[in-house]
Formats: sequence, structure tokens, C-alpha cells
Amino acid sequence: MEIKATALPVALVDSTGTQSLKLGQQSAEKNNMAIRKAAREFESLFVGMMLKSMRETVGKDKLTGGGHGEEAYQSLLDQEYAKAAAENGSLGLARTIEKQLLAEGAGKKKPDKD
Repeated sequence: MEIKATALPVALVDSTGTQSLKLGQQSAEKNNMAIRKAAREFESLFVGMMLKSMRETVGKDKLTGGGHGEEAYQSLLDQEYAKAAAENGSLGLARTIEKQLLAEGAGKKKPDKD
């Protein structure tokens, strides 16, 4: 019985280790993307909470009448504002969190300064 090299998985055929390095790089890139996403989501959540707190301190608008509908749509608008702020990176919180998490993943104690 003859087994052809083309029938074997690439990881078994490639004895130089380049396949495992490629898989490691892909895994690291996925990890970096997950860290970036989590940092942006956290910043978005934080900005959303700030906007909600701000709205509670401001008086009600008597011009539009208020009501449950306005509260619901105002909440959705605040969520979109928070999402846009996080994607824009205007606060820089996500960038700082991302640097810290990447530094901890690389075994460093403190992230490098800009």
C-alpha cells in the first residue's frame, strides 16, 4: 500500500515547521483582533453609561412632550453616539486598554508610551 504525500494533511507533510508558524501567526492575529474588539466594546459601554448619566442630570424637554417613545429612542441614539465615539477612538480609552492587554499577553509589565 502506497500513501501519496498529496493525501496527507499539509501539517504532516511540511517538516520545516512553517505550517505551524503560519497557524501560530493566524492565532496571534485573531487574538489581537479579539482584544481590539473587546477594548472598543468596553469604551462604547463606558461612553454609553456616561451619556445616560448626563441625560439624567439634564431637565426634560417640554417642547417635544417626552413620553416612553422619546425615552426609548433617546436611549438608542445614545448607544449609537457611544458606538461612534468608540470606533472613532476620540477618548483613547480603547487604545489604552488594548495596549495593556497586548502587553500582558506578551509578558510585559507595562505598555510602551506613545
